[in-house]
Amino acid sequence: GKRLDASGVNVYFMGMRRGVPHPRGIWKLKQLIRKIRPDVIQTWMYHADLLGGLAARMAGKTPVIWNIRHSNLDPKDNKKTTLWTAKVCALLSRRIPRRIVCCSEASRQIHEAIGYDQEKLLVIPNGFDLDAYRPDKEGRRMVNRLIGESVNQSVGGEMGPNTLLIGMMARFDPQKDHRNLVQAAGLLREWGVDCCFVLCGNGVDAKNSQLSGWIRDAGVEDRFFLLGPRDDIPTITTGLDIACLSSVGEGFPNVLGEAMACEVPCVATDVGDCADIVGDTGRIVPPRNPDALAGAIRELVEMGGEGRKQLGRAARERVRERYELGSVVKRYEGLYEDVVGLRD
Repeated sequence: GKRLDASGVNVYFMGMRRGVPHPRGIWKLKQLIRKIRPDVIQTWMYHADLLGGLAARMAGKTPVIWNIRHSNLDPKDNKKTTLWTAKVCALLSRRIPRRIVCCSEASRQIHEAIGYDQEKLLVIPNGFDLDAYRPDKEGRRMVNRLIGESVNQSVGGEMGPNTLLIGMMARFDPQKDHRNLVQAAGLLREWGVDCCFVLCGNGVDAKNSQLSGWIRDAGVEDRFFLLGPRDDIPTITTGLDIACLSSVGEGFPNVLGEAMACEVPCVATDVGDCADIVGDTGRIVPPRNPDALAGAIRELVEMGGEGRKQLGRAARERVRERYELGSVVKRYEGLYEDVVGLRD
């Protein structure tokens, strides 16, 4: 909200609590829509799609665009309220939205399968600012300094001069499967691979007893730095040797594109559109498979610095060709113009 406000975009705070929307919240949002009279209403993710869609229909005939950021609806990995909301949205998809934007092809296919209106589904990938995310030769030095300043948030890591740094930027959530990465780290230690791990994201700090317990059980306390939420992710990313994503579910994970734009090769699980994003510039492994994850990381470690640099340069070029922010913005602009032209 603060960044949008600083850029001159009006931000309205509705004062709603998380969870099931209260009827009063829908009414307040309806009143706001009538007041500001937008040309298009775009909502992001299931709860906002449901809440915003209902409020928009109550307020009038402003065209609505839903946006879906999810591609894993396995009951083991989702809250019941999330699954329920997705099913309700599927039922309403023929009545409320004019278009439904998915961030990945995997997401489009999954939501078509559960009943979303296939005629309205389309894919627009995420875009990346290549000026904000770019290689920086000073990145590693800056990361070393950040790690030193954040030692109290670490489990107890120690890095040597030749230690490779592997990073994962993800909130602590079942979908991200941090345990998979921790178990892979344990295997890498057994194999004698000299590497440390820096983790960033909400809930990823030493106060997280579950995560700290996994790290302790794997015997890798001296290999992890837990930095919690950060607002300097581009700086940290440029200092990595390898970026990792151990998820069981993703749509279109920004962290992969951001790392690739920084010329950092990636190892990711084969969920969502990860394989399509990374292509042949990194390694893709099955989810929930620490052996495969560790093996792919070891492969990138053993190819040496020049091999990783070649992958990194190819990765940035792939982002430039497929996901450059300006081209994605143009696709959204075209969508908005199309939807406004369809207004009743």
